[in-house]
Amino acid sequence: MKHRKPEMIRGARANVPVAASAMAYGSVLGVLAAQKGLSWLDMMYMNTAVFAGAAQFVMVDMWSNHMPIFEMTLAVLVINLRYLLIGASLGPLFSGRGLLHKIGMMHLVADENWAVTMSEQRNGTATTWFLFGGGIFLYLAWSSGTLIGLLGGGFITRPEDYALDFAFTAVFTALAVGLWRGKSDVLPWIVAGVAALLAHKFLPGKWYIVAGGLAGAISAMLGPCEIEEVEEAEDVPSY
Repeated sequence: MKHRKPEMIRGARANVPVAASAMAYGSVLGVLAAQKGLSWLDMMYMNTAVFAGAAQFVMVDMWSNHMPIFEMTLAVLVINLRYLLIGASLGPLFSGRGLLHKIGMMHLVADENWAVTMSEQRNGTATTWFLFGGGIFLYLAWSSGTLIGLLGGGFITRPEDYALDFAFTAVFTALAVGLWRGKSDVLPWIVAGVAALLAHKFLPGKWYIVAGGLAGAISAMLGPCEIEEVEEAEDVPSY
């Protein structure tokens, strides 16, 4: 218990480099949110309740006078499905911890502090408070960035003049490149792309996000299992 505060500070310090990029990334979201008419209260509520950059970009993109709540919820759910795997990978770190401790810590888990914590865990020095300290620091950096972008975005009447209208596409392109694992991703990505294009052509609204995400996930689930292939390869005697 007495190591809680030092561990949180250590986690925050370890996340300083990634927090800088999160803050810059958040400022772009803030500018886009200003164009959609979100208030700073809306922004802060979204930051606190969701705290997931990619999902928040989708929510702001879908923000309109006639809020498509159902479509928006599904799209956010599909995008955040990766947290199932992130949570599973943190299982050993949370071993022996209570449910409330796990819920409180996991709410502030983002891609960035998860990656930093996993790196620390390889050295055997990661703790849940290290993860939490990094999460709080990222939350503050992210929220500051979104508010700066939101308050400053009101002065930008034509975001396309600064290529800010391309930010949404650029962000997801960068995320996709970072998630690329190799040739095993080719088929699910193609299936997701084709499904999204067909849904965009034949369905109204933003259903192409949900259709593409679900089609890609199902394709990956039905595809060949890499673990089994590795195990089979290990069973083959070498000469």
